[in-house]
Amino acid sequence: MSLSDCEEAFQKNNLQLLAEQYNINMADADILQAKIWELPQLSGQINAYNPEGKKVFDIGQAKGAEITQLIYMGGKKKNEIAFAKSNKELAQLQFSQLLVDLRTQLHAAYFNLYYEKLKLENTNKQLGYMNDLLSAYRVQSAKGNVSLKDEVRLQSLVIQLNNDKLGINKNILEFEQNLKVLTGVSDDIEPQLSETDAKDILAAQPFGDEEELKKKALENNSDYQYFLKLIDNSKLYAQWQKSLNVPDLNVGAGWDQNGGTFKNEVNLMVGIPLPLWKANQGNVVKANYAIQQNQKNADYQKLNLETKVQAAYKTWKTQYDQLAEIKTTDLSNMELVYDGMLKNFRKGNVNLIEFTDFMDSYRQTALQIYDMKNEIMQSAEQLNQLIQTKIFY
Repeated sequence: MSLSDCEEAFQKNNLQLLAEQYNINMADADILQAKIWELPQLSGQINAYNPEGKKVFDIGQAKGAEITQLIYMGGKKKNEIAFAKSNKELAQLQFSQLLVDLRTQLHAAYFNLYYEKLKLENTNKQLGYMNDLLSAYRVQSAKGNVSLKDEVRLQSLVIQLNNDKLGINKNILEFEQNLKVLTGVSDDIEPQLSETDAKDILAAQPFGDEEELKKKALENNSDYQYFLKLIDNSKLYAQWQKSLNVPDLNVGAGWDQNGGTFKNEVNLMVGIPLPLWKANQGNVVKANYAIQQNQKNADYQKLNLETKVQAAYKTWKTQYDQLAEIKTTDLSNMELVYDGMLKNFRKGNVNLIEFTDFMDSYRQTALQIYDMKNEIMQSAEQLNQLIQTKIFY
């Protein structure tokens, strides 16, 4: 699968992403709920006992009914709806941040797997030759043509290569498992990334200097935007709590057959709590403290984000410059020397000590170069995760 294939499967199948989407749906439901008014209340009364006529349930002469509706005052409903809409915006920002985090995990696992596969291929190539060589030395050692010391020296190098292979295979299993969970694809994924595409990714540089990247991160990072939105959210909550101190009206109409001043009397009813004290004052004070708290959290997140961008950029820059010092010709020369050592050793122009020393050095260097390339891609992904807008051109 190509990286774009993995991203497509990820967006369709990732269970964490699908589950997080429901938070937005639930926020929509909260907005709907905030718009709903209290139901009107209907009540009635009938006679239980008529003392004059000595009758029980004298319904024919004495009954009444009334209906009341709570009327919200002080903009309570408007404030509650605004707060619910703000909660939805927070849910959307949380979803955006999760999307970025999981996509970064996807890219990291993909590139890790790509380079571990290359390391495995290179290690298997060395192992194939060294195992054949060791088998030949064992035969010659048994005949007394070569010393046991030479056989042990080769055996040591083969053990090191096998140990490398064991670690690489362990990493491959881990990265394959991560990709399966992230993409929802149950089969093992083989990264489809050409050498040219890999070189293009490695050669890409971020647009803008360190300060420009910080500015872009503050404008686009969903996690930081979440904390900024949380300040607005807490202000809306405080406004809503303050409006709850305003008394509401109960408006209604009632009909009474014989219990009023007139027969079949129809009355207008209005009820309001006496505002002798602010019944919601504690929640208002608490909400105001939440505004100050969220402001401090946002200030911290800003500093934290700027620091992370600075560190990530410096890490990427150091790794990029380090790899740039290794010229393409140097890598080609290393392969030429490797092939030359094999040929000269077969011809007897190179002794076993020189050969095994070179092979051990080549083994370590080959793995290190793959790791260097992978680390550059991982650093670039970390920058993308922090800045969350296109910066590599």
